Amino acid sequence: MEAQACRADPVAIVGGGNSAGQAAMFLSRTSADVHLIIRGETLETSMSRYLIDQIERHPRITVRPRTQITALLGTDQLEGVELLDTDRRQTSALAVRGLFVFIGAQPATGWLAGQLAEDAHGFLLTGSNIPEAQLEDREWAPLFLETSRPGVFAVGDVRSGSVKRAATAIGEGSMAVRLVFERLQATGSAVTDPPRADTDIRTAAVPTAKEPPP
Repeated sequence: MEAQACRADPVAIVGGGNSAGQAAMFLSRTSADVHLIIRGETLETSMSRYLIDQIERHPRITVRPRTQITALLGTDQLEGVELLDTDRRQTSALAVRGLFVFIGAQPATGWLAGQLAEDAHGFLLTGSNIPEAQLEDREWAPLFLETSRPGVFAVGDVRSGSVKRAATAIGEGSMAVRLVFERLQATGSAVTDPPRADTDIRTAAVPTAKEPPP
C-alpha cells in the first residue's frame, strides 16, 4: 500500500537497521529514488551484510551517512525534507514525497511501575510468554492477549512480540473483546450465552393479542 501511494516519486527512509534496509529494497522496485538516511558513518554496525551488498549495488538507492532530518517541507502534502549534515553543520533540502521511519520504538509503560510483567525492553508480556514466576495468580492460565494480572489485556505496539502496525493493533483490539468476555465467563461475571446481535428484543414489549369475541 505504501509503495502504491508513493508511486514513482522519490522517498526517504530513516534508519540503519535491517527493517530500513528491507524497506529500501522493496520501495526501490517502484520509486524513482530511495534515500536511506542514517546518523552513523556506515551501515556496517547495524545492518546485515547481505542487505548492505544489495543496497550498494542498487542504482536507485542512496545512503546518506551522518545526516539527520530537521524539518518536513510542504503545505497540503509532503514535498521534501530538510537535512542536516552533522559533520559540516550545513542544511539542505531534499525533494521526496514519502517518508518512512525505522528507528525502533520505546514503550511508554513506566507509569505501570512494574505492576505487569515486561520483557527486557519494557514491552508487556502476554499469554504463554509470561514466565510462571511472574504471574499474579498461578491458578489462572493467561489468555492470548492477557497480561500477568488476570483481566488486564494488552494489545498493539505495547505488547511484547507484536507487529508494529496500526492494522495489527486494530485486529488485536477486536480479538481482545472476545477474550475479555471469556475471562468474565471464567470468573462467573458473565452469562454463558450472551444475547445474539440479530435478536429482535423489541418483541418483548409487544402485548399478546386478545382472544377474538365468540
